[in-house]
Amino acid sequence: MALFLGCIDFGQYKLNLEKYSGWLTIPLVPSEQALFYHTVKIIYSIFLHPLRNFPGPLAHRASRLPWAYLHATGRQAFRTERLHAQYGPVVRIGPNHLSFTDPGAWKDIYAYRASGEMAKADQFFRPVKGVPSSILNADHEEHSRIRRALSHGFSDSSMRAQEPLISQYVKLLVERLTQESADGKSIQNIAAWYNWTTFDLASDLVFGESFHCLETVNYHPWVAYILKAVKFHAVIIALRYSGLGIVVNMLHVLGGFLALSKIQEYTNSMLKSRLGMGKGRNDLFEGLAKKQEEWNLSFEKLSRNATILLLAGSETTATTLSGATYFLLSNPEILQRLKKEIRSAFANSDEITIASVGKCSYLLAVLNETLRCYPPLTAGMVRVVPAGGAEVAQNFVPQGTLVEIQHWSVNHSAENWKDPWVFRPERFMPESKEALANQNRLDSVQAFSVGPRNCIGRNLAYTEMRLILAHIIYKFDMELEQDGHGWIDRQRAFNVWDRGPLNVRLYAREGTCQGS
Repeated sequence: MALFLGCIDFGQYKLNLEKYSGWLTIPLVPSEQALFYHTVKIIYSIFLHPLRNFPGPLAHRASRLPWAYLHATGRQAFRTERLHAQYGPVVRIGPNHLSFTDPGAWKDIYAYRASGEMAKADQFFRPVKGVPSSILNADHEEHSRIRRALSHGFSDSSMRAQEPLISQYVKLLVERLTQESADGKSIQNIAAWYNWTTFDLASDLVFGESFHCLETVNYHPWVAYILKAVKFHAVIIALRYSGLGIVVNMLHVLGGFLALSKIQEYTNSMLKSRLGMGKGRNDLFEGLAKKQEEWNLSFEKLSRNATILLLAGSETTATTLSGATYFLLSNPEILQRLKKEIRSAFANSDEITIASVGKCSYLLAVLNETLRCYPPLTAGMVRVVPAGGAEVAQNFVPQGTLVEIQHWSVNHSAENWKDPWVFRPERFMPESKEALANQNRLDSVQAFSVGPRNCIGRNLAYTEMRLILAHIIYKFDMELEQDGHGWIDRQRAFNVWDRGPLNVRLYAREGTCQGS
């Protein structure tokens, strides 16, 4: 069999062999054809590709497989951080894929520009073809429309209006922990408690009903399936990134996404109940519910958006609270300073409100330093450079290139931070100029991203985190169990963390029952 070579397609780029050696006719059997194709592809990626001058390890420059394998096994973000330490602020982590740690790249990649915004990469945001779009992967026009509809539900005024509901779940958390802790005689997985609280609260804010995790002291099936789906979704992304999108779509058609289908089942059931409540709840979902008929929104599209809203108000918040608790218990002097701030600011727990806790500056610094050291999203915000190319952190990047800033890398770069692996909330206390003088580039941390696609749940996340952590610090003294040491070091990250138990002993402070 003859292989007639004129042009080999590499996705965003095409190699015209005529430019280099004329039209070729080479007699090859099918297996030899495949070997020849991949050999040419590797040679092209290393020596002829438009990104050939960007630094990176040979294996990553030659093939997409190293990145895909690392992502599927939960180690990609850590590997990329080490590559930045070796190669500098821009690294070629795939043949057509660049990672940046220069803070200026936040604006260059994610902000809106005169030519429009950089599109989200299909491999990461639309791995399965044919599914309805959502606020997460909609085009610019649809995204803007959905965002406007939802904006009021996530505003500061809406958070204040929802304060009684939020406080209800925070108080239930404290009550249940007091009952279960047995004054230090019982070991508690505090990470699970944070999950139960944020998922209960978010489900009430979105669907008008709680998952009842705090009441049952257990995971609702919806939450359990979400946590199981994290690893599976990473494998799906890895397959699509490797060029095996056809396998992903076959699995979807054959019903291979069991965990995802179970999640959708529960979501659909709760959404039907929520829509049956009518309009006027003024919760996180009300903005879309009002537009259902006007925009002719399908039930499936509403369901997908509801799932995203639920996750936006729960998993990432629980991750940050878990991380903050771990860092505080690992750094006694920092914990003592926070205790002093919280316990001197409030005479009783009823005084801890959205307004009053907002004045606790060291609490905010602790949360911001947690978001730096243990970002809820380690990576995955990949964009595609538009036609004509673009300047990213003073580097010209050709069109079609995948570009991103990975939180784990930018937050631990020695070029952005003094002692990047040290938990030091004080770096967020001074003004930005002073922080920069101390080699801390505060604009490096963008936990909620920037630009038109930044996280809509920012206000809700900070509200929940401040209230919950303030109540926990006010009410309890805590000790980290021996198996909690090195808790983060043992974890894998599939863009979001696969967290293990964070075991602590809690001691209820005397005279700090609710309302006293």
